[in-house]
Amino acid sequence: MHMVKAGVMEDIYAHNNHIAQHVREYMMERKIYTINVMGAPGTGKTTSLENLMKYMKSKIYVIEGDIESDIDTERLRKQHVSAAQINTFGACHLDAPLVHNAIHAMDFSEPGILFIENVGNLVCPAEMVIGENIKLLIVSVTDGSDKPYKYPLAFEKADIILLNKIDLAPYLDFDEDFFMKGLRHLNKKAPVFKVSGKTGEGYQEAAEWIEKAAAEGLTHPGEYDDEHHHHEHEHEHEHHE
Repeated sequence: MHMVKAGVMEDIYAHNNHIAQHVREYMMERKIYTINVMGAPGTGKTTSLENLMKYMKSKIYVIEGDIESDIDTERLRKQHVSAAQINTFGACHLDAPLVHNAIHAMDFSEPGILFIENVGNLVCPAEMVIGENIKLLIVSVTDGSDKPYKYPLAFEKADIILLNKIDLAPYLDFDEDFFMKGLRHLNKKAPVFKVSGKTGEGYQEAAEWIEKAAAEGLTHPGEYDDEHHHHEHEHEHEHHE
């Protein structure tokens, strides 16, 4: 029974990867740099996008992923952002077929950057590629300093990390040294920017890093290889033993 389940999962990942590769090629043909935005509910994903946009010269496109509603999409559209909505109606993450359908319904009138805000979750979104060049992880001090230890895969896969709500740190028992130790054990390369969705602190530097990454075409290595997923689940199992 376990062998059958493993085979089915491999087929699902292979199918998803195939479509994700098409998504990435489609976006690259249009000179659109794609970023998969991950984070827990309430960590400040949409607020962070709003703050990043203030400092970015590139044309910005957004896909909002939610289980239900289009609240964030309408919020962005009121700011004249080209935004589309994906509702999963129960699924805890976006997948490549959903993103494929969304991008083919969008008008990419000029080169730029596409932020795909994944469903609020620190587990499932890290498991599947959706056509992105890089993954942006947003966590906040209110989430707690133990998150790299409890949800290692998201931190391991992130190419850039925003530590949000830093203005609240003096009022919380957030152990930054403990947080960074756990993070760096999993990911030695991703830059970490301390930001505040409330004050706007730190977003300019993060925006400059993203635009530089887009200009250089920085892409997370190995994300679309079948071998990658076998390794990924073995590694995830090791963390939870």
